[in-house]
Amino acid sequence: MTTICGLPSLAVEENMQQVMPGEMTQEQLATGFARAAWSTLIEPGDRVAGRLISIFGPERALQFLIDHFRADEIVKEYEEFDELEIEPAQFEEDLAEGIARWLPRLNSGDALNAVAHAAKLGAFLITPEQELWPEGLNDLGMHAPLVLWGRGQYSALRNFENSLAVVGSRASTGYGEHVTMETVSAIAESGVSIVSGAAYGIDGMAHRSALAVGGTTMAFLAGGVDRFYPSGHDALLGRIMESGVVLAEAPCGYAPTKWRFLLRNRLIAASSQATVVMEAGWRSGSLNTANHAATLGRPLGVVPGPVTSAASAGCHRLLREYDAVCVTTASEMLELLPGQPPALSESERAEAQE
Repeated sequence: MTTICGLPSLAVEENMQQVMPGEMTQEQLATGFARAAWSTLIEPGDRVAGRLISIFGPERALQFLIDHFRADEIVKEYEEFDELEIEPAQFEEDLAEGIARWLPRLNSGDALNAVAHAAKLGAFLITPEQELWPEGLNDLGMHAPLVLWGRGQYSALRNFENSLAVVGSRASTGYGEHVTMETVSAIAESGVSIVSGAAYGIDGMAHRSALAVGGTTMAFLAGGVDRFYPSGHDALLGRIMESGVVLAEAPCGYAPTKWRFLLRNRLIAASSQATVVMEAGWRSGSLNTANHAATLGRPLGVVPGPVTSAASAGCHRLLREYDAVCVTTASEMLELLPGQPPALSESERAEAQE
């Protein structure tokens, strides 16, 4: 009997065909399942797992764990560390720590259950080998996601090619929500898709504003795509799924945690062409998303607020400490995107209105 990652091939392929759209070869299904299995073993952004898989591929890397290879035995399987600019001894040390983290979770049956659960939900699996994988995520290097689980419109993944991340504080003010509604509506009407995290406050307003004008919006969750969070946004996430897509790095059943929220932010920044922070306090989680965008070299726009407003202190901090651009209109935000025409100045807008 042929097997995939220690499980009967037929059972794996039948389940994988339900979550991987299109015609898939046996090899593609096996690779997809190995990546799905890894997503049940590691926390998002695991650098050591990312490096191991980049060297050996997801299937062989997983087989090392199934066969209980030691770190030194795995290192001996590879002789081209000079090309990777990494010391074998350091990699072996990191790998030993990684194996200690992963082995307690190793259960191929869990991976198959995750796929089966996703299939029952009508969810899908997207891997870096597939055409509609958001290419920007690859810029995260060893911290890139191994797979994404999604619900909604699979074809909407294409919209990441022309998208803007819009983020901000959960404790938003009327000012922040008003600016978000006005600018995001105009941006979405222009055909640019909106990416955010479905949280209360600015995120939710960004999604709703895009949907209100018939635009497309995509949301990244910190837990599984079966665990809509916050629960008060169940209806909103359902609306997003009708024309866009809801995505998560963690498999179905995984709960959102503080650490997963922070790691989710890197996906928002990396998948989009630029990021705009609408409103953020001094310690807002949106600053984490902005930091990822800046680190990746993505254009970063920031909306200023009243200097007396604590809700905008984080925005002013970004303008002062980061290479962020002050943006106040939809046209200025669109200017952040590659290939967009420069925004008109106030005098030029006045002339155009005349």
